[in-house]
Amino acid sequence: METPKVFESEYRFCLILWENEPVKSTELVKLCQEELGWKKATTYTVIKRLAERGVLKSENAVVTSLVSKEDVQAAEIDELVEKTFEGSLPAFIAAFTKHKKLSAKEMEELRNLIDSYEEE
Repeated sequence: METPKVFESEYRFCLILWENEPVKSTELVKLCQEELGWKKATTYTVIKRLAERGVLKSENAVVTSLVSKEDVQAAEIDELVEKTFEGSLPAFIAAFTKHKKLSAKEMEELRNLIDSYEEE
């Protein structure tokens, strides 16, 4: 199943949801007002929109996610690599590391990640 697209303001909403789920919609309205400055109607509109796209479900006034934070992040990275780097992960990593020096620990983590994929 393809992960539904989550736009930037929706992602900020989802961060609150993932942190608090399952959560009553009234509590979610309160959290979004406090953390995002949203009005009640805005929160309910976003809940409805994300439910229609299969990102979350709202049943009996309780909201839970249907996709994980990790899945949304991975889909966003995939889209970025495809759109900006013509699908080339090495080109993405080269561009990323050109402007950000990796620590020894980060390089070791990347090596371990690559090694783990080679073993599969």
